[in-house]
Amino acid sequence: MSKTVLITGASKGFGKAWAEAFLAKGYNVAATARNVETLDDLKEKYGDSVLPLTLDVDKREESLSVVQKVHQHFGSIDILINNAGYALTGAVEETNEQEARAQFETNFFGTLWLTQAVLPIMRDQKSGHIIQVSSILGLATLPTMGLYNASKFALEGLSETLATEVKGFGINVTLVEPNGYASNIWHTGINTQSNPVYDGVKKAFSESETSFGDVAATAPALIKLVETENPPLRLLLGKVALPFVKQNYEQRLKVWEEWNDVSVEAHG
Repeated sequence: MSKTVLITGASKGFGKAWAEAFLAKGYNVAATARNVETLDDLKEKYGDSVLPLTLDVDKREESLSVVQKVHQHFGSIDILINNAGYALTGAVEETNEQEARAQFETNFFGTLWLTQAVLPIMRDQKSGHIIQVSSILGLATLPTMGLYNASKFALEGLSETLATEVKGFGINVTLVEPNGYASNIWHTGINTQSNPVYDGVKKAFSESETSFGDVAATAPALIKLVETENPPLRLLLGKVALPFVKQNYEQRLKVWEEWNDVSVEAHG
């Protein structure tokens, strides 16, 4: 019996590439998008193996309804890939309340609602794999991406905790953490209203060396991830990811060790 994968944000980028890769491997795929017409090509090519569904992950009740539809249609949900999200670009000071709340509504709360909705199904099955699409910016930050960084840091904390809570039910949790990829997320994101005092920071960031990965090249990694017996809690994607994160964590450890005497004294 084919396993069922539910992928959010499947209209383009990672979501579209992964949906097609799973379909090509014989999985059933429930693919969601705000505009379901973007999934017509998958439906035409793979027929009943794909279930296209309209979903705005910001809407909790819509998320709960979609999960029930997928479960009723395929009879199981074996893998959830929370991929839907976007990037808000701009300095922290520039970010208004609406922009900040909207970033978390999609990147954090949208993921939370889908995760909560599938958990009872996976617990009953005594199996399941929840894959949260985070970012290396959920482990280490870059300037002018403050709210995006924060939303991914929040997702990291939520998912690491979740993994310890549901392991006993046969449910695995993995945080997928890509470095920069040539994805639509950078073209369909939102920019804050610019404050010229940050022009220098933005210029320096834009001129820094960047190596973007190929979205299509990530599909085999996702297949391997879901088909391994003991999937990792975290999976970095791309050749830039590990050096970037390693450098950041080495710097953190160095500073913590330098200040350890102060830390110990503060224990009392």
